[in-house]
Amino acid sequence: MIWKRLFTGWTYVRIAYLVIGLLVIGQSIAEEQWLGLALGGYISFMGLFAFGCAAGSCFDGSCSVEPDNNHKK
Repeated sequence: MIWKRLFTGWTYVRIAYLVIGLLVIGQSIAEEQWLGLALGGYISFMGLFAFGCAAGSCFDGSCSVEPDNNHKK
């Protein structure tokens, strides 16, 4: 499961998250702003492990939402 997330489904957005997170980590280390490591780490992990879309529920492409036809007006 984790290997599937690491090696498949890469998009430009995932790459952007990973690169931006790594840049934040690098800048945080250079400026000795240690709280930035957590922020950069979170952003990097979002890109690396693809958990930004509803905690990973949309990873496999099954993001369909069924309409609620049972509602009362």
